[in-house]
Amino acid sequence: MIAPSTSGRVEHWTLPDLDAAVRRCRAQNARGIRCILAALGEYARSEQQVRENLEHSSAAIAAIKEQGLDASLTVKMTALGVLLDRDAARESLIRLCSGAHARGIGFEVDMEGRGLVGTTVDAAVACARQGLPVTLALQTSLDRTAGDLERIVRHGIRPRLVKGAYRADTDDPGEVRERFRTLAAELLDRGVPFSAGTHDPDLVAWLVERAGGTVEFGFLMGLADETKLRLAKEGRAVAEYVPFGDQAKIYVARREAYLAGLAAAGRAPVP
Repeated sequence: MIAPSTSGRVEHWTLPDLDAAVRRCRAQNARGIRCILAALGEYARSEQQVRENLEHSSAAIAAIKEQGLDASLTVKMTALGVLLDRDAARESLIRLCSGAHARGIGFEVDMEGRGLVGTTVDAAVACARQGLPVTLALQTSLDRTAGDLERIVRHGIRPRLVKGAYRADTDDPGEVRERFRTLAAELLDRGVPFSAGTHDPDLVAWLVERAGGTVEFGFLMGLADETKLRLAKEGRAVAEYVPFGDQAKIYVARREAYLAGLAAAGRAPVP
C-alpha cells in the first residue's frame, strides 16, 4: 500500500514512464479499479514539448488498447500547447479524443487555472459536437462552475467534480465542500452520471449514502488506497488517477501543498 507522504518522494504521486503506468493499471484492474492515465507535461512552452506530449498521450491510448486495460486517458490543455496557440491545442485535443474513441477508449480533460477554464470548456464542447464522448473536470471552488456544469451536461459531456487545486474564488474549505455537495446533489437528482474526485471523508461518506450507479469515485494514486479497495469490493465504480513521465515537479508540488493544507486545517484525507 502506498502511504501519503510529504517527504517529496515523487513515486508516491507519479510513475516514471508508460510501462510502469501499464503495470500499475493492470494491478488495479485486478482489484476492480479502473485507471485514468495522465502523461505529465503541463505548461508546455515550446512546439517540441507539445509534440512530445502528444506522442506520450498517443502512446498511452495505444497501450490501453493493446493491453486490454480498463482505463481512460486524460490530458491538460497546457500540455497540448494552449499557451502557445489555442486553436492548435483545441485541434490536437479533438484528434486525441477521436483517436481514443475509434479504439473504444475513454477520454477525459483535466481543468487548470481560472484563465483557462473557458477555453477548456469550449474545447470539450467542440469534441462533443463532433459526437466524441468526453469527460471534463470542473472545480467546485470556482463561482462559474454551476453554469459550466449545466452547459456541459446539455452537450452530453460527463462531469468529473473536483474541489480544485488551482487559485480559487473561495478558499473556505466548508464553502467549497458545500458547493461540491450542492452540485453533486443536482446531478444525482437528475440521474446524470458523473465522477466524484474527492478525498474528503465527509463528502465520500455522503456520496456513499446517496449515490447509486451513476457515480464513480475518483482518487489519486498515492492516496485513499484502503478506501479504493473497500468501495471496489462493495461493487462501486472506482477510478485511480495515474500520472506518468519525467515532468512531475509541478504536479507533485500541488499534491504536497494539498496535504500540507489539510494538516494545517487539522483534517486528513480518507485512508
